[in-house]
Amino acid sequence: MAGTPSTKKKVGSKTTKKPVVSARRKTAASSVAAGTAARSRKTVKLTAPAKKVPKTAKKVTKKTTRKVTAQNVVRYKCRVCGYIYSPLRGEPHNGIPAGTAFEDLPEDYVCPVCGMNGKGKVGKWGFEEWRPTRYICSVCNYVYDEKRGEPHRGIKPGTRFEDLPEDYVCPVCAADPKIKIQFGKVFKQGFEPLNV
Repeated sequence: MAGTPSTKKKVGSKTTKKPVVSARRKTAASSVAAGTAARSRKTVKLTAPAKKVPKTAKKVTKKTTRKVTAQNVVRYKCRVCGYIYSPLRGEPHNGIPAGTAFEDLPEDYVCPVCGMNGKGKVGKWGFEEWRPTRYICSVCNYVYDEKRGEPHRGIKPGTRFEDLPEDYVCPVCAADPKIKIQFGKVFKQGFEPLNV
């Protein structure tokens, strides 16, 4: 190499010239070697085989949860004042969030209406299971009343909403051409219980 100092080294009887590498060149060479080593380590990490899951590992199964709808929620009615507690609504103003089941209410729970009207403290013991008997169409506000039924359509008075045929259609929506065009037929799923 031209321009680089050399040192003489005796090997056996012969003298050979060995080029002297500057400190700057050594650093560059060592960093290149280090980069190559780092790249090879990365390659090893990336190409390492994936861990095999043992066959004895338990499979995660999904819980089948029943969809909570307005129709299948159990509500409770105060025997004294008629107030209806619905888990769908809860009582946010009393610190009871929506979705709280009646069984999960605190033991010192008091009917909010009886307490305000001065009828005394009526606790959970004063409530009984209540089922809605009137359902309202979410499109036109037609109310299906179980007591009344729809005799003109062949549905006897006293027919429960759950017992209506699956192809039951809201009679008002079916008769109105504008609703028919915009929303189509409104089936049982389009009704919500009154006094949720």
